[in-house]
Amino acid sequence: MTDLPAGLRIVDPHIHQWDPFTTPKEVSGPAKLVRRLPFLRPVLMKLFPQRDREFVGDPTHVINTYLPADYRADAGDLPVETVVHIEAGWADHSPEGTAGETAWVETLPFGTAGPALGAVVCHADPREAGIADVLDRNLAASPRLRGIRCSAAHHPDPGVRDWNDEGLLSSPDFLRGFAAVAERGLSFEAWVYSHQLPEVVGLAQEYPETTFVLDHYGTPVGLFGPRGRRTGHTEADRREILARWSDDIAAVAALPNVVAKHSGLGMPVLGWDGPVSTAQFRDTVAPLVSRTQELFGAERTLWASNFPMDKPIVPIRGLIEALLEILGPDVDSHQLLGGNARRVYRLDNG
Repeated sequence: MTDLPAGLRIVDPHIHQWDPFTTPKEVSGPAKLVRRLPFLRPVLMKLFPQRDREFVGDPTHVINTYLPADYRADAGDLPVETVVHIEAGWADHSPEGTAGETAWVETLPFGTAGPALGAVVCHADPREAGIADVLDRNLAASPRLRGIRCSAAHHPDPGVRDWNDEGLLSSPDFLRGFAAVAERGLSFEAWVYSHQLPEVVGLAQEYPETTFVLDHYGTPVGLFGPRGRRTGHTEADRREILARWSDDIAAVAALPNVVAKHSGLGMPVLGWDGPVSTAQFRDTVAPLVSRTQELFGAERTLWASNFPMDKPIVPIRGLIEALLEILGPDVDSHQLLGGNARRVYRLDNG
């Protein structure tokens, strides 16, 4: 077990909170059904499309609540002081929209049942005609709002779960609407699949004064094992995915307004088949971690758990231990596990 430095104050800048039983979630219907009739769970799990099962792995965390006390239990004795909530698929189509999620997160018992809430990142789609109003409603719902996310992940393999339209970040409507995000000084969480990294480059170049946070290394689907109908099914496929990712992330890292999260390496969509040991996890993800740290440097990298999405594969402590072992004794743990996140999300600004 890796010893953590004395006085460490961890910030986890990428967690999700949800309650499918009392708030509008895509899985609210199945979750309520399983709660009422638990014997249907095995059947229901088989009815989920394969691409969804390959994305989430064990779906237990998706069809149950995940709240501050749940995160605290997963963090155990780790000194996690503050967290950042990243939007988690709020499915309210009323005028209030995603501001409902932002307001709901503010009601959760952070600081008592779990670490303090430092910041919120809401969902917003800059293509919306009323994007300015969407952003202002979210800003009014939380003084901690620091950024937005509009998940852009789309894959050419029809067997891989898509989250938005192809070419989202480079579409004219998105680029025009993004001005409202930039005008309000909000950051943007860029979550794409690895072949879409050039789109991140284009958007970040268009808005050089905006901070862009690259989530989950640009998620190279199938890098660790077969996914979808044809992604990562051979060693040659996986070598090609890694080589293209390595080139494309270098172009992203060349832009000074982009920072990168060491996060999402436990996502089943990468090709994991189930829980692994910290050692196996470390050895498998090392090329991604080392390359990202090399390119972005100590000032522009920050650790995040992506819990509970990474939970089926590795625990939070395992994520941290693997990262520190890969980067070695010279890494500044205080900066990597807290300081950079405090700066990026302006956690000392109230």
